Amino acid sequence: MKKTIIALAYILIASFSSPIIAAGDAEAGQVKTATCMGCHGLAGNSTIPTFPKLAGQGEAYLIKQLQHFKSGERKNAMMNGVAGMLSEQDMMDIAAYYSIQTISENSANADAETLELGRKIYVGGKMDTQTTACIACHGAKGLGIPTAGFPAISSQHAAYTTSQLKAFRQYSINEQTGSTDVSRANEMMVNVAKGLTTVEIEALSQYIAGLH
Repeated sequence: MKKTIIALAYILIASFSSPIIAAGDAEAGQVKTATCMGCHGLAGNSTIPTFPKLAGQGEAYLIKQLQHFKSGERKNAMMNGVAGMLSEQDMMDIAAYYSIQTISENSANADAETLELGRKIYVGGKMDTQTTACIACHGAKGLGIPTAGFPAISSQHAAYTTSQLKAFRQYSINEQTGSTDVSRANEMMVNVAKGLTTVEIEALSQYIAGLH
């Protein structure tokens, strides 16, 4: 059954078109990220748990998220405003800069039982809810698949990962209840998150924080 869940992820991956190859200028991007440091830290290594680390993230993924913030498809008051002032070239330059930075290592902050729960879901998914294993798209070390636009998640702040998984889960809840609570739309991730409890999300986030 675990192999079936992982295989499903690869089928989903194959159904997506390849991301556009970015042509950004990392040197120009460094200058343009000066205003980003307040939240995302020096060279994209945020020290504030609620703001994501961007260092080492794939260019295609970063560009896509900035585009979504600019269009309003992904909602965040601060980022919607920031991205709204960026040109496509700005986005490519910023993405090029962050993509070549080295992410700072992180560590899990949970007991052995919690980390084992997170590991089981990351590696094997959940059979009872047909939840796909995270390893299929994000890799054994959480480095993602840059060529497919799947993000690196290793060493990410657990608080940030938790917030995003809950936002993906909320999208499914909104669809069922008509609620308008803040959510995040992505068919693949919504299908993963909707089968996770809050305890499982937090365990998974801690496990991911310790990957490097």
